[in-house]
Amino acid sequence: MSEPAGGTPAPRRSPGEGPLAVIASAVRRERARMELSLGELARRAGIAKSTLSQLEAGAGNPSVETLWAIAVVLDVPFSRLVDPPVRAVRVIRAGEGVAIPSEHSPFTGTLLAACPPGARRDLHVITAEPGAPRSAHAHIPGTVEHLVVTAGRWRAGPEGEEVELGPGDYACFPGDRPHSYQALDAGTAGVLVMEYV
Repeated sequence: MSEPAGGTPAPRRSPGEGPLAVIASAVRRERARMELSLGELARRAGIAKSTLSQLEAGAGNPSVETLWAIAVVLDVPFSRLVDPPVRAVRVIRAGEGVAIPSEHSPFTGTLLAACPPGARRDLHVITAEPGAPRSAHAHIPGTVEHLVVTAGRWRAGPEGEEVELGPGDYACFPGDRPHSYQALDAGTAGVLVMEYV
């Protein structure tokens, strides 16, 4: 297994788990839900049928414009095409998210998490120094915590499911269970989003 510059082993991906596989599966699922043929979806979205066929096969390199056009025709939020199925604890390592480039400018967007209907979010900046973990009791039912590391390293998550995160990494986990945050490096910081349903 290769190791990136930080010395942390690169996570293994099983076949079919990459960003293109997530997008391909979502487009196929939503097209079937709408009962549209491949050709009809391509026509309505204004894209080549071969482009859509490649996309559904998990090949090609779809642009943000292509995916937006498909999402509009399928009447779904953009996030439904690029956000993988939800797990209790999700981690997106720096550089691993579904980065979708623009065709028209030097811009890339990476969706880390979509806000579900009816939810509200509070945004926090958190800092810590190495030492005892900050243990948190369970918050109100339905609370979800989203953490993006901006500096240092954190060990965070629900009791028994803590994960180590470095700069640029993202983790999402239930905040309605006992959980903790612990700095592993001096000057550790992050952006914490508390989502309440």
